[in-house]
Amino acid sequence: MELEVRHLRALCAIADTGSLHRAARRLGVSQPSLTTQLRRIENALGAELFCRERTGCRPTLLGRAVLSRARPLVDGMTALVSDARAEADAVGASGPRLRIGCTASRVIGGWLRRLRLRLPGTDISLRVDVSARALLGDVASGVLDVAFVHEVEGSPLAVPDGLEQRVLLDREPQFISMSRDHPAASRPVVDLVDLAADRWMVDPTVDGEWDGLRRVFGAAGVAPTVLHGDYLTAASLVVLGEAVAPCQPTSGPRDDMAIRPLRDDPLAVRLLLVSRPGADMATVYGELEAAYREAARRAAGYHQWLLRNRSPLARTP
Repeated sequence: MELEVRHLRALCAIADTGSLHRAARRLGVSQPSLTTQLRRIENALGAELFCRERTGCRPTLLGRAVLSRARPLVDGMTALVSDARAEADAVGASGPRLRIGCTASRVIGGWLRRLRLRLPGTDISLRVDVSARALLGDVASGVLDVAFVHEVEGSPLAVPDGLEQRVLLDREPQFISMSRDHPAASRPVVDLVDLAADRWMVDPTVDGEWDGLRRVFGAAGVAPTVLHGDYLTAASLVVLGEAVAPCQPTSGPRDDMAIRPLRDDPLAVRLLLVSRPGADMATVYGELEAAYREAARRAAGYHQWLLRNRSPLARTP
């Protein structure tokens, strides 16, 4: 038997609900049918994926390994179907549309709100992706109209020929998130060497992120332990004091986390808006810049950094 997405979706449902009965209800199948399907999957892989206990089902060591690979595939297929349906609806709809791509950013919400107010009647869609390169490729192929991406310092992006680009910020420093009781959290600015004994978490799927951090470590002569994972997981580890992690300076204040700049700003990115020729770049860029100013003002530490560095983004337009 070859594994299909529906099999992976069944495994995720069992793990999420902790019960074959509840998983069957979620999937809209009978429990005997799901039990038979699970047995066939386990036979195909050659070992049990779940321990059947009186209180429910618990993933085995192999089960956890399979689930860690299955979840991104299931999520990706769900996103693919959702995006395809949205694109089909957009093709059949009349009127103007604006298809936006973006790497993760704190300004997305404010930017979209401003664009919807500025461009009433325009069908605005959004796709967030960890890969700036993938987004640029989609702009070049016509799948997206514009993309707001970040370029890690030292890892330049290859912007496809024919695309227009504007730089929102030539150098945005990356701050560091740490637990509130971290010794360095009591200081307004943190030295990199003071974090050399910490575990650092970085998402290697973000274009250039790990390479950039590795270069900074090498230049500073430090070699901390590095954990690889997504930044949602990183935030939970940071709060518990299990790791520190780079973060956007526009990150809002949190009661359970300290966010501090690094001395001399060794980690930085360049923020770009890239579009296809003919896109209404002036309007889209103007609302992006305004949304970024708003986000910067809400993050007091970053606003002070902008003022110290005399950035035009610190000024009220």
